[in-house]
Amino acid sequence: MLFRRLDFLDALRGLAIVWMTAYHLCFDLNHFGYLRQDFYADPLWTWQRTAIVTLFLFTAGLGQSVAVDRRQAWARFWRRWAQVAGAALLVSAGSYAMYPQSFIYFGVLHGLAVMLVIVRLTAGWGRWLWLLGGTAISLKFLADGAHALWPALDFLNHKALNWLGLVSRKPITEDYVPLIPWLVVMWWGMAAGNWVQRQRPHWLAPQAKTDFAALKVLAGLGRWSLSYYLLHQPVLIGALMGLGALKQAWPFLP
Repeated sequence: MLFRRLDFLDALRGLAIVWMTAYHLCFDLNHFGYLRQDFYADPLWTWQRTAIVTLFLFTAGLGQSVAVDRRQAWARFWRRWAQVAGAALLVSAGSYAMYPQSFIYFGVLHGLAVMLVIVRLTAGWGRWLWLLGGTAISLKFLADGAHALWPALDFLNHKALNWLGLVSRKPITEDYVPLIPWLVVMWWGMAAGNWVQRQRPHWLAPQAKTDFAALKVLAGLGRWSLSYYLLHQPVLIGALMGLGALKQAWPFLP
């Protein structure tokens, strides 16, 4: 069964895509020496990354709320899930080629694949999703204290378990989106979607009419978010590598 697209939801996802592209362009410029920024410690960049991931996961939670409301079949869910999981494996392979010592083994797509299943299975829990989100946040702070009290919990920092997020130190990886605390964002996205569909259904009206060209462009991008996510970094990196090759061939270029 085909459903009409939701422009507002697609536009939110498109906004995250544009922001992510700008962030990654700056990151790549830094990697190739055109910028001198600390993307791992400077709040200017770390907070942007947090905001971008939050927007992506929140819209994913909203999307699952809509899917459940439309009685999306599990077969269709698993087809989409397989695309996300496959894309996560491609990200791991690509990042290993560029950053073998800090490749991405549980980044945003890996986390999304796991969280999609959890959120779908708990979709019928209604307002309890807000409480579950609060519990997920509290677990992060409890884990910090528990590690200080019981050093034996260091096993939670190992790769086999650090995807849970109950760690005392961030692992060495280019992207890290563990279940705790990020699951809260998707749970609250689902809960917010449930509320909107009950109280403000017009906010998610399909194919909403708008005179703003920018919103139409964002919605268009949002409909192809996974493909765009996979392609944008190879394109950006390839362009910068091409620019570097041109500068070597013609040193007079700025």
